[in-house]
Amino acid sequence: MERLAVNYVEACSVILFGVGFMTLLMHNNMIKKIIGLNIMDTAIFLFFIAKGYIDGKKAPIVVGGLEGAGSYINPVPTALMLTGIVVAVSMTALGLALIIKLHEKYNTVEMDEIMRMREV
Repeated sequence: MERLAVNYVEACSVILFGVGFMTLLMHNNMIKKIIGLNIMDTAIFLFFIAKGYIDGKKAPIVVGGLEGAGSYINPVPTALMLTGIVVAVSMTALGLALIIKLHEKYNTVEMDEIMRMREV
């Protein structure tokens, strides 16, 4: 239980990922599925950023004099998460655009109804 208290951010990100995954699995509404994917993305970003943070070290922004490399946080995880956020936003925009086209064609965003209409 002590480790859970220390790693509360990681525990919250795992719970958040589970919520997003269950949203993705349990709903037939495609907009709710996109929301579930966004919740999962956010959980992954939170987890990696929490793992990339080191207590007592500074952000790698040089102001004044240059200190040793060991006094800065590694900027690579943060840069990867910024890239991931851009990809997630693009994926969300593409998914919502496809959902709009499906709604125009089938007049619904429920997956089971669309599949039933396609069988006929």
